[in-house]
Amino acid sequence: MDWGKVVYVFFALMSLTTTAGFLYEHNEIALFIAASVNLISTFLKIGVRNILSAEIFACSLVADLHLIPAFIVMQLSSNLTMVIALAIGGIIANIFSLFLVVVESFKARDEF
Repeated sequence: MDWGKVVYVFFALMSLTTTAGFLYEHNEIALFIAASVNLISTFLKIGVRNILSAEIFACSLVADLHLIPAFIVMQLSSNLTMVIALAIGGIIANIFSLFLVVVESFKARDEF
């Protein structure tokens, strides 16, 4: 078992589920945790050299650029509609990222 890949996929999935948790419970702490876990996931993707690594990294950056502004908007203006819209954008980026991880896993398995 490749423990590096386990940690990599764990944080990718954790960033999706924590963002979904924020959509269930709209509070600042849940959004902060979602953005933090997503940043950790992004940092783990730096330097990975797989087939679709650039695309997966780009998806993670997109999610970061949705969740971090969502947290800032929630702190500064309390515009919950905008915050939820940004969080949904982060979820879509994370879903696409996980889809690419699955595709990459199938491609890597086919090479063996």
